[in-house]
Formats: sequence, structure tokens, C-alpha cells
Amino acid sequence: MLKRLEAYFEFTRLGTNWRTEILAGVTTFLTMAYIVLVNPAILAAAGMPLAAVTAATCLSAAFGSIMMGVVARYPIALAPGMGLNAYFAYAVCIKMHIPWQTALGAVFLSGVIFLALTAAGIRQMILHAIPHELYAAVASGIGLFIALIGFRNAGLVVADPNTLVGLGNIRNPATALALVGLILMVALEVKKVRGAILIGVLATTGLAWALGLVHWTPAPGGFHALAATAFQLDIRGAINTGLLEIVFVFFFVDLFDNLGTLVAVTKRAGLLAADHSIPRLNRILLADATATVFGSLTGTSTVTSYVESTAGVAAGGRSGVTAIVTGLLFLAAIGAAPFVGIVPSAATAPALILVGSLMLSTITEIRWTDPLVAVPSFLTLVLIPFTYSIANGLGFGIIAWAVLHLATGKFRRQDWLLYILAALFLLRFIYLGAS
Repeated sequence: MLKRLEAYFEFTRLGTNWRTEILAGVTTFLTMAYIVLVNPAILAAAGMPLAAVTAATCLSAAFGSIMMGVVARYPIALAPGMGLNAYFAYAVCIKMHIPWQTALGAVFLSGVIFLALTAAGIRQMILHAIPHELYAAVASGIGLFIALIGFRNAGLVVADPNTLVGLGNIRNPATALALVGLILMVALEVKKVRGAILIGVLATTGLAWALGLVHWTPAPGGFHALAATAFQLDIRGAINTGLLEIVFVFFFVDLFDNLGTLVAVTKRAGLLAADHSIPRLNRILLADATATVFGSLTGTSTVTSYVESTAGVAAGGRSGVTAIVTGLLFLAAIGAAPFVGIVPSAATAPALILVGSLMLSTITEIRWTDPLVAVPSFLTLVLIPFTYSIANGLGFGIIAWAVLHLATGKFRRQDWLLYILAALFLLRFIYLGAS
């Protein structure tokens, strides 16, 4: 039986094994387990039951990750997306006074549109329309993005009213511990120790507990709580209220966040084909779209691929087993929700910083001597972390690519879809500026 599973997940071709895949899955889970606490807290602001959303968060993450692992066989984990959950709660429910049940209906509709576009091959066409040079910029930009998240979680980078950001206090015990954890992980990585990131996270967690730096409060959860949000979505209300623009935002942001994450993870794992295409792309997109529909049915905002999956890839994960392990841990977290917060951010922050640094290797693939390539790539690279959005960075890169090629007469008729994407992104930025 194990041999058949190894053949299905192509262990020999990918040069991996069960131990590596399991450790990678645990690593990915630890770096994104914060969503079990953060997502319910955000959606609770919209009036959603905290315990129910906690269960829905775990269940949707488990479903999406396991489906990605089994069907698409990629080490990509999914969960309710950050940013989109805040838009759901604060912009749609609170600012626009839309009931959360109706907002869930809008999420469901966006997921159905995803499925339809995937079945029609349009999402695949969009991915193929993006120049492969921007792939490298996206991967490096996401590296900076997750490193920034790591620096922030470690307290090394803080908000500053005068300079926007500034250096945190390295005398802060949690910040100092995160730096120690980073040194430990890098040292283990240099020595080629298997599971270096996971070992570093666990060792830093142990130090944090020993030093009394973990302030943990149990979170509510359990399958029984799910009844308060499961199948409570109001699809008819979303249609009758005319939430088309909200559905479009859910769809648009998730589409390009997902594509950016997909490119970054597959590139980091060395899973891209020689022609820069992604094998089994249909299955990946199907898993992502189905997870969003499933999430809306259980009671949470848009489910999407997580950039933290790169932590598992950096730990050696190459097959769908990594995602399956992450999904099973999210499933277990439904019953163990009170214990999810025992790993402090000071332990996971250095993992994100290390992975971010490793992802910058793709920057050498960009032709920096050619302004037609360099400027769009640069905008993509820097605006992903600066705007805290993969979609925004990719959007500016696509617009710059289209405008510069048009202005210099270098455009090609076969790139028509790229120019349509550029126009859509431009309209989106104009819309965001007016709102």
C-alpha cells in the first residue's frame, strides 16, 4: 500500500520520502496556525459566533489542504485568506451594513465563478498570459513579503509615525528570542540538518515557555459549535442586494493572490516545467475554487493558497503529502483549538524570515539590463511587500509591462489577454481610489 502511495505522489522523481514530507507538513502548519486564532477574531467583529468561525476556519483549511494534496499533489496548504477576511468583516459587513449571512452568499458566488472559469480554462489562460519574467519577480516579492511578516511578528520592524516603519527594540525578550531562533535555524540549514526549520521552531518554543514569554489563553472551538454558521449563507440575499462589486472584489483579489502564491511555491520547490508552465494546473485551480465554496458553506470568508506553504517547501516538502499532513493537523485543531496558541510568534517569525531570504534566489532570473523587463519586475517585487498585497504588486507589474510595450511599439497581438488584464487592474485601482 505504501509503495502505491509513493508511486502516486511520485516520491522517487521528486527525491523525497515520508519523513521529509511529514516534517514539511508540520512546518507549514506551525507557520500558518495563527489563522485559527486570527480569522475568528476578525470575523467576530462582523457579528459571527467566535467558536463557530474557529471550527469553520479549521475545517475549511483542512478540506482545502487535503484536497490540494490528494487531487493536485502539490505541497500547497490553504486556509481563509488574510486581507479578504478583513474586507469581509470591516468593509462589507460593518461599513456597508450587510448581514454576515449575505456576505457569505457573496463569497459562495465568487467561488462558483472560480469553478466556472476553471472549467472553461480561462484561469489557466490568465496564468499563461503573465510573462515568465514576472513569475520571478512575484516569487522574490513574496519572499520579501513573508520576511516582512516575520520581522513584524518578531518585533524587529515596527510602525513609526514619522518614517512609516522603524527598528523595534532588540532588548525586548521576544524579539531577542526570535533572533536567537533565526541564528539556530540558519546554522541547522547550513549543516544540512533535515527538518532544520521545524527543529528551530520547536526549540524556540521551548525557550519561550522556559523564559515565561508565552501568554496563552485557550480559544473556543469544537465540531458542535459549527452549527451556528454552517449553511447559514444567504445566496438569494447576495443576488437581490446587488453585491456584484463585492463578489468581484472577492474574486479578483483571490484570483491574483492565488496565482502569485502558486507561482512562488512551485518555483521555490522546483516544480515548474521547462517552458515555465505548471503541471496539473487545472487540478490546483479546482482545489482552490472548491475550497472557497466549501468555506462559505461552513461559515468563513474566502479560502486561498497560503504563502507560508513555502516554509514547508524549504523544509523539503515536494509532494501532496505535505499539504495532506497540514490539512490533517488543521482537522485535529478543531478539537484541540484551545492549544493552538502554544507556539508563540517569536518561534514562527524566524522561519518566515529564513524562507523569505531563500526565495530571493529567483531575482537573478530577471533581465535587469532591459528596462522593458526590469521596471515591471521591480514594481512587482517592491509593491508586494510595500502594499501588503500580492495582487497589488502583480497588478502594477502587469500594467507597467503593458504600458511600456505599447509606448515603445513592442506589443504583440498574441498578448491580447495581458492587455485586458492590465485594463482590469487599472479599473480596479481607480475604483479603490474612489472608494
